[in-house]
Amino acid sequence: MSTEPEPRPETAVVADDDNRYKAVQAKLLMLSKALDDATLDLVSLWRSMQANAKHTDGVATDIENADLDAKYVALTHNVATALDGAAREVKTLSDTAQETTDLAHESRRTHAKLYGALDDIRSNRREKTPKPGFFDR
Repeated sequence: MSTEPEPRPETAVVADDDNRYKAVQAKLLMLSKALDDATLDLVSLWRSMQANAKHTDGVATDIENADLDAKYVALTHNVATALDGAAREVKTLSDTAQETTDLAHESRRTHAKLYGALDDIRSNRREKTPKPGFFDR
């Protein structure tokens, strides 16, 4: 299992100037799904890094018990410490991604609450709707 992140072009969220209701809802949905996937990948990476750090610490103990040179014990402990620190940072990133996912879901619900009824009205009438600013004089 590789710890290298793999690009997922199919989850790319398009940023354009299409601000129609349904387009914004679709973009928010795609964003939240992409963030959900990223969160799952980050949690998996975090667990893997924690396991590697624990294993490396065990290797350092084994090296020490085998009476090998102390510099190798120290280097191996340093690697375990670095892995543990990196795992903590990945966990922080995972938590941030989850928080952002929750905010994207909340934004989508709020957007639907504020503009959903208006979109239903505008979408179901036969007459063209004036562009924003038409009535401003």
